[in-house]
Amino acid sequence: MANGKWTKRLSKSALIFGIGAPVVALVGVTLARYDIVGKLEGFSGILAGALIAIVGLVVGIVALVLVMKKGGSKKGVLLGLFSALVYIGFLGSRVASSGDVPALHDITTDLTNPPEFAELSLRADNLAGVETVDNWRKMHSEGYPDIKSITIAKPVAAIIADAEELAKQRDWNVAAANPDTGHFEATASVSYIRFQDDVVLRAVPTEDGKASIVDMRSVSRVGVSDLGVNARRVRSFLDALVEKSR
Repeated sequence: MANGKWTKRLSKSALIFGIGAPVVALVGVTLARYDIVGKLEGFSGILAGALIAIVGLVVGIVALVLVMKKGGSKKGVLLGLFSALVYIGFLGSRVASSGDVPALHDITTDLTNPPEFAELSLRADNLAGVETVDNWRKMHSEGYPDIKSITIAKPVAAIIADAEELAKQRDWNVAAANPDTGHFEATASVSYIRFQDDVVLRAVPTEDGKASIVDMRSVSRVGVSDLGVNARRVRSFLDALVEKSR
């Protein structure tokens, strides 16, 4: 009789843990999305959900063994196990999709003279995770050797106009777009949680004045590693600028 009670309790616990994991994560990211809690605090809900899911897997496996030995309904146990496995699988796929990227959150095409923000502010702890500018440059050059300045056969003013148009198409909040100085700034929101990353673009004329040298920088406002998000943004945006010049 006692064994039967433990089997039922474990089965119920497996179901609660399995379903509770994604619920905890969803509540956390939703609160962060609407700035009821901080972005990192909300993101921690995803990690808390992962721990709950792992516990759910362990409890579920034990409960399933007991059910198979002692008898009873498997539906609740299997549902809990399925929910936990799906959640853990989802998280695993997200980590795998980021690839082997360096733990950076500040990405630029010019490591020697990165474009500077004027309207927006660079985060005070921008060296978090790298400690020194030299470390940042080393990790950046090794992790993203392909991210470099580009030259586009268009005048500076046209480059800034194109950048503003592309940013609006991506629903970025434009903070500055000055065709005279070749300076552009905007803020992009990332994922459901709406992490905010700041972008600055600089365009200067070539010596012959027939083209423009374009540099870009994308910086996450919080966190240490961006899982490659800023690098993908820089590549995508610059590719779009080049495409518009054809």
